[in-house]
Amino acid sequence: METIILDWLNLVVRWTHVITGIAWIGSSFFFMWLDAHLEKPAPGKEGVEGELWMVHSGGFYEVDKFQVVPSAIPRTLHWFKWEAGFTGISGVILLAIVYYLGAEAFLIDTEVADLTRLQAVGIGIGTLVVGWVAYDSLFASKFGQANMLLANTISVIVICLVAVGLSQLFTGRAAYIHVGGLIGIVMVLNVFGRIIPAQRNLIAARNAGDEPDPTLGKRAKQRSVHNNYLTLPVLFIMLSTHYPATFGHPQGWVLLIAISVSGALVRHWFNLRNASTPALWPIPAAVVIFLITAGWASFPTIQAERAAVTGDKVEFTEVRAIIDARCSVCHAARPTYEGFDVPPKGISFDDAADIRKHASAIKKTSIDTDTMPLGNETKMTPEERQALGAWIRAGANIE
Repeated sequence: METIILDWLNLVVRWTHVITGIAWIGSSFFFMWLDAHLEKPAPGKEGVEGELWMVHSGGFYEVDKFQVVPSAIPRTLHWFKWEAGFTGISGVILLAIVYYLGAEAFLIDTEVADLTRLQAVGIGIGTLVVGWVAYDSLFASKFGQANMLLANTISVIVICLVAVGLSQLFTGRAAYIHVGGLIGIVMVLNVFGRIIPAQRNLIAARNAGDEPDPTLGKRAKQRSVHNNYLTLPVLFIMLSTHYPATFGHPQGWVLLIAISVSGALVRHWFNLRNASTPALWPIPAAVVIFLITAGWASFPTIQAERAAVTGDKVEFTEVRAIIDARCSVCHAARPTYEGFDVPPKGISFDDAADIRKHASAIKKTSIDTDTMPLGNETKMTPEERQALGAWIRAGANIE
């Protein structure tokens, strides 16, 4: 009963996370586009920095952007914040449901680091908290404000080091998700900790009859731009959980960094294009980085595929014994592993035909990578993985 409730809760929260995330990313893309397309305002528009006309769904829209804040605050002012808020809240809940309640399966791999649940969860939460404090302190400091390029470079280097460090402590999947969680926390707290307060202070100053400080708007814009560049790396991390060839690679952190950089470059190309300063180089650079990374990651697997099967022929009886001992505790019509009432993804290995049917999936998750068994909870040995690989390369014969 508890597992069923968690499954439905997982679905509802994940659905909410995706819906609100789409809304948030969409507004980020839109406002970056809008800012980049502002034109010089018509004469007589006092305090207006730029204007823009748009047409959509049969309607025409006129947008004015004020240099700091309008002289009279309108009665209705629309704030773009709850998309970020609910994305962040649902993301934290998902992290707790999947990785902290299911730490033994999804967070901890004793062959990577022999951590207790408390230690692993503490490291995960600590990474998010310390990461935000370090990021915010850097860009709120006089040094960060005076040396934007250097501060950006430092922040990229630090997130890369975090990716490397977490890969030495967690399962590959959990390391990826915690890097994504850190980026997501930074983005959400940028909105609620820096952008929204700056906008409220501008409004308060105007209402009090004081002259608003334009640096507040500039600093809020800086954080908004950071969020914009972080969107595609976060989306890759969200999708990567479906691709064990990424997080399951022995040097998965290399793939995480390289593919995230390629995503940021694609976003940079869009931003340059929107700003009418198009430059082609980010796209080829992103493609080259991605292809080199994919080729490098796939090379050992390709070599293994081409290599002749050596040693004695692996009989299906040996494969059956390995599957029963290492996989069927979860992948069975009636799993015996705590927390599973039904086989994950509906895959069961009760029959020989089922094992052969899912041979390619076994190859991806247990041979090309070591993402299965989860956290290697059932202690599948390298020799057993080699035996499964030899059996599959020989044709996965079940006779």
